[in-house]
Amino acid sequence: MNKKIRIVVAKVGLDGHDRGAKVIAAALRDAGMEVIYTGLRKTPEMVVEAAIQEDADAIGVSILSGAHMTIFPRILNLMKEKGIADVLLFGGGIIPEQDVAVLKNMGVGELFTPGASTIDITKYVYDWVSKNRKN
Repeated sequence: MNKKIRIVVAKVGLDGHDRGAKVIAAALRDAGMEVIYTGLRKTPEMVVEAAIQEDADAIGVSILSGAHMTIFPRILNLMKEKGIADVLLFGGGIIPEQDVAVLKNMGVGELFTPGASTIDITKYVYDWVSKNRKN
């Protein structure tokens, strides 16, 4: 890829635990990607708007609150409404295996649970964007 990969990293909802999101943001930045961290307590609307404004290639959402079955579908629907359904939506947090399968079937990309390697996450994002997004 010729241009830097741009990623919006977000914490959606009332969950105030952002250490994991900051670790992932730093790892992606260290890998040469441009990362926009939205901060805590964002709405799905704010996250999608940030992705549009920043011309993001990917959106990474960290969820530890248990609201993943509400938040990810809402973000996906907003992405479709706003014409950015070709942007990668991936995430991480505490997400049960059966929910991971349902969310992936809806169109969410990889979902990383606690203990996932930052190398694996970085490689996944780089490979997906390289394959699916235009330069």
